[in-house]
Amino acid sequence: MNIVYIEPYYSGSHKKWIDSYKNYSKHNIKIISLPGNKWKWRMHGGAVTLANQFLDLNEQVDLVLCSDFLNLPVFKSLCENKLNNIPIGMYFHENQLSYPWSPKDKDIFLKRDLHYHYINYTSSLVADFNLFNSQFHLTSYITSIRKYLKKMPDFNNFETIDLIFNKSSVLYIGCELNNLNNFKLENKNDIPLVLWNHRWEFDKNPELFFNTLIRLNKNGVNFKLAVLGESFHNYPKVFDQARQELSKNIVHFGYLDSFNEYAKWLWKADILPVTSNQDFFGISIIEAVFCKTSPILPNRLSYPEIFDFDNNKNLFYNNDQDFYQILKRTILNKTDDKDLSYLIKKYDWHVIASKYDKTLSSFV
Repeated sequence: MNIVYIEPYYSGSHKKWIDSYKNYSKHNIKIISLPGNKWKWRMHGGAVTLANQFLDLNEQVDLVLCSDFLNLPVFKSLCENKLNNIPIGMYFHENQLSYPWSPKDKDIFLKRDLHYHYINYTSSLVADFNLFNSQFHLTSYITSIRKYLKKMPDFNNFETIDLIFNKSSVLYIGCELNNLNNFKLENKNDIPLVLWNHRWEFDKNPELFFNTLIRLNKNGVNFKLAVLGESFHNYPKVFDQARQELSKNIVHFGYLDSFNEYAKWLWKADILPVTSNQDFFGISIIEAVFCKTSPILPNRLSYPEIFDFDNNKNLFYNNDQDFYQILKRTILNKTDDKDLSYLIKKYDWHVIASKYDKTLSSFV
């Protein structure tokens, strides 16, 4: 089967995901893309540029798959004759309806943020099928559409919610997990090593993470700290505060360009405290847990679904004080670490690629 994948934001996790699937799939996958920057302009204007690229293709196309950054109604209208009866679907890594916007984003104050909601909403409405990277993501998206449509003055079109839901399903993200085995280390830290391996952004709630560690440090709890992850120009200032106040605990602080070095730190780490307020799946957490790092997880978002809450309730916390107590107990009793890697091996591309192939074939 010949698949064309259309990506207005070909960078980061979006790029890694489709490149990996292309490598493992039995289907032929052609990627049409734009560079991964200026995300708002990609959602507005990317469809026009990508439509022209699609129209220039001479090969047979059996299915079109696109990411949530594409304005699908615009794309479909420009490619109507070429698309004919070719099925076209969306893969939602994230969505603008239930993704928490940065409090510093000017579009919130200028009342312009809701248009990006509309692009996602209408795209999922005109798609032949929609795929979401977790059940939590799908559920939160449908709930957010209802809230969004309630804001409209009349003709709310609530019936479209069921139309979208009935053609939506879950297809979990594939991860390059087996590659991490190439960098496996025997972890025997005398002092527990705490890990941060997420983006340096507000939605990952770094304030709770670092303030809790600062409090533990002041109370005499001994630990080491490795801070990885990509930072941006306007990263939360708590990172600078933590670098100063936890200087004696820090063994690494900053982004790693090399995947090899990144993987080694995952194997070195003992504890992964997660504080995120937004995560539709959690690739960085999946990777760390595969390397037998023990997670401490909030009882929200996709984590109860991914990490089998019913059988691992001791890993989850419900509030900030609960988080402090569990993290303290985990640091002081490091020998009680529980290996949960068996839970997430099913997300490795060697396992999940065949499910992708079968799922996409079913739409043709």
